[in-house]
Amino acid sequence: MDVRIAAGASEEEAAAIAAALAGHVDESVAVYAEEGEEPIAVRDPPGETRAEDSGNDREPEAQAGPTDREERLREEIDDILEGGPEKYRDRLAEQGKLFVRDRLELWFGEKSAHQGGDSAGGIRFEDGSFANFDAWHPDGRDPDPDDRLPADGLLTGAAEFEGRDVHFMANDFTVKAGSMAEKGVEKFLRMQQRALKTGKPVLYLMDSSGGRIDQQTGFFANREGIGKYYYNHSMLSGRVPQICVLYGPCIAGAAYTPVFADFTVMVEGMSAMAIASPRMVEMVTGEEITLEDLGGPQVHARESGSADLVARDEEHARELVAQLMGYLPDNADQKPPVAESQKPTAAPEGLDSVVPGAPNKGYDMADVIERVVDGDSFFELQPEYGKEILTGFARIDGRPVAVVANQPAHRAGAIFPDAAEKAAGFIWKADAFDVPLLYLCDTPGFMAGSGVEKEGILEQGKKMIYATSSATVPTQTVVVRKAYGAGIYAMGGPAYDPESVLGLPSGEIAIMGPEAAINAVYARKLAEIDDEEERQRREQELREEYREDIDIHRMASEVVIDEIVAPSRLREELAARFDFYADVEKELPSKKHGTIL
Repeated sequence: MDVRIAAGASEEEAAAIAAALAGHVDESVAVYAEEGEEPIAVRDPPGETRAEDSGNDREPEAQAGPTDREERLREEIDDILEGGPEKYRDRLAEQGKLFVRDRLELWFGEKSAHQGGDSAGGIRFEDGSFANFDAWHPDGRDPDPDDRLPADGLLTGAAEFEGRDVHFMANDFTVKAGSMAEKGVEKFLRMQQRALKTGKPVLYLMDSSGGRIDQQTGFFANREGIGKYYYNHSMLSGRVPQICVLYGPCIAGAAYTPVFADFTVMVEGMSAMAIASPRMVEMVTGEEITLEDLGGPQVHARESGSADLVARDEEHARELVAQLMGYLPDNADQKPPVAESQKPTAAPEGLDSVVPGAPNKGYDMADVIERVVDGDSFFELQPEYGKEILTGFARIDGRPVAVVANQPAHRAGAIFPDAAEKAAGFIWKADAFDVPLLYLCDTPGFMAGSGVEKEGILEQGKKMIYATSSATVPTQTVVVRKAYGAGIYAMGGPAYDPESVLGLPSGEIAIMGPEAAINAVYARKLAEIDDEEERQRREQELREEYREDIDIHRMASEVVIDEIVAPSRLREELAARFDFYADVEKELPSKKHGTIL
């Protein structure tokens, strides 16, 4: 394309005109002065190079492809991607686990552009892959194959996971057993601090033996050292979801990341976490114990409650996290994602037949849940810990809810210390990420006895009541059957500002059950009746009279509860109420924070 301009235009003006037009018309542009025969400026479209404009005599083809300098860089990157010493990579298969970069490919699918993949999906990018490069791969000497430190043993970056942008970190166990040192710590801290700015979830893929003791100078006690991990965890807590998956023996400092995370998944047969290794435990206490017995998945799933879920293998761990994230927003400023509504797994019409008429007869609360929530949507957390209470996410008409339900099939649904602790933590997390709460109440109350007092029933019960009191998300409470003692307080009863308290026809609300109440009030009078049959008859009469006072119809008549609902309509009723109250606003008193932890 030829263009003529006024004779007085300068060469710079002509060049600017040529460049602008070349980009617009997508062809070469020659700019001539008004009467001139030779062009003042010539520009090709972006992406094309003219030999005469290149400043040398090479043909255009000679300009294509990477230079020797770039080729050297690519070789260095390929070397980094190989991970630690080959002998340690070979051992991974024996341990049943993946090399860290294969693990990342399992999680995120595609490689990053840094690795020669498509940056539009999978791993978006990686930060700090050259961390500590000079310590093991300096110019001028061959690297020691037994002392490789690629990426300083810790990978960080950004990725797309199930359609969501996330930050990630992952230990490379082939590099000094995934141990942490100065440069890796720096990368970890930067990733956390950037997550605070982006408001995107964080995935911690942990496989670390702890800090490198022989290199602790520079990262242990420093202001920006490993201790800052847990400060940043605390700042991120409740801001973005933090999810940790354990793939190996996470010991000492490394064990704090999983317990600071909102949700922790351990992998059966390969993961563990403990404040000290078995060898250190033996040195300090004389106790001989295996790592599995000290801090394996079953210890933390059943005894400590530190593990929310236990996966069968690496693939299962990814599946569990994918399900979990489906109920959570990216951050505390967003609403949880809504899905399409699904029919319940079991027919709602059968709900009333699930709940026994006798208040002391056991049944499985899961049979109630599956008739209320969307089909296959109940995602239970900590299923082996504090079994007297079920906690988990679900959907009702596509809307995420956090279910807290007593479990009469286990110890009659009485609330023990571990169950109260479990419920308190779950309520706290659900409220932090704006997931509405659904309480399904059927409990004789908090357990009594010297054993539970020593285990802190009052302390743990306090935490559960505090969490219920402080939640500001929309809340619905259903009195499924019995709601005795302080159990109705902890389970979102009328005094705790729920949007609704609904009762099923099997419901009862009382200080205690009829048997205990009659024994407490009438024990002496009943003992004075000599005739055994007469005494039993009178006792039964007193129980029936007491039951009339605590019956759900009396509670509705006294407007203690909002409505009695036909069991077959409970799902429909809850869906309508959660929808109506979706944007309800609740405020807590102005204060720095509460004093209850």
